[in-house]
Amino acid sequence: MITAIVLIKTSVDRIPEIAESIAALESVTEVFSVTGTYDLIAMVRVARHDDLADVIPGSISKIRGVEATDTHVAFRAYSQHDLEAAFSIGLDA
Repeated sequence: MITAIVLIKTSVDRIPEIAESIAALESVTEVFSVTGTYDLIAMVRVARHDDLADVIPGSISKIRGVEATDTHVAFRAYSQHDLEAAFSIGLDA
């Protein structure tokens, strides 16, 4: 599974509608409204790298009101659960 974090600049007056349109896309698992330089962050999960082209420039960028995207492909995922397992020495309290 390939995970991409897509930072999205939008028309500010249409953020909720744009977020809902992006969230409705099949490969998008979450959309967050955020503060800062970007308006939305979308988590995209696909089977192959080539599929990113269908989702990001092929779908997200074509939604009315999306002005720009900046995509970051994840190398590895870490979660709190993974970190606890990595640092555990196997002793139960």
